[in-house]
Amino acid sequence: MIAPGPGGRIPGIGTSPGDLESPDPAPLTQPKAFEMPDDLIINSGVTIPGGELEITASRSSGPGGQHVNTSDTRIQVRWNVAGSIALGEIQRRRAMSALASRLTNEGDLLVACDTHRSQRRNREEALQRLAALVRQALVPPRPRKKTRPSATARRKRLESKRKRSQIKQERSRKFNQE
Repeated sequence: MIAPGPGGRIPGIGTSPGDLESPDPAPLTQPKAFEMPDDLIINSGVTIPGGELEITASRSSGPGGQHVNTSDTRIQVRWNVAGSIALGEIQRRRAMSALASRLTNEGDLLVACDTHRSQRRNREEALQRLAALVRQALVPPRPRKKTRPSATARRKRLESKRKRSQIKQERSRKFNQE
């Protein structure tokens, strides 16, 4: 029979091997940042390297009950659009102008997600949101097609102007007569 150790616990029971040697965890108030090893595919021509994405976990205000107070399930993804090697110069300018209202002063795009109880699901959704935003920003604007008004449209416009002019002239005659 194994004798219980300090604290009344039996060594090796209910703990993983790494728990016994690991130092104290980081303070609970600091958000945890970790690298995303996988690249984020935007479209066939643009892929954001995983090293450019900074993913941070923090306390969530979303669903989770008592669980929400103890775990870092909110995910925030930060990507520097201005300094990214994933975009060409034209794509960078297009993305910077399309996403201007969402960028920080340093040119970072922030996407956060806290809709799920799971950190993994929030991370997946935040990355999907980032990809969708960038994909939409990179779509080139459709060129304006010059059009000319038809002869009927021109005739109707001039006729309505004549009618309006006639109405105003009649009003002024009535005013002058009184």
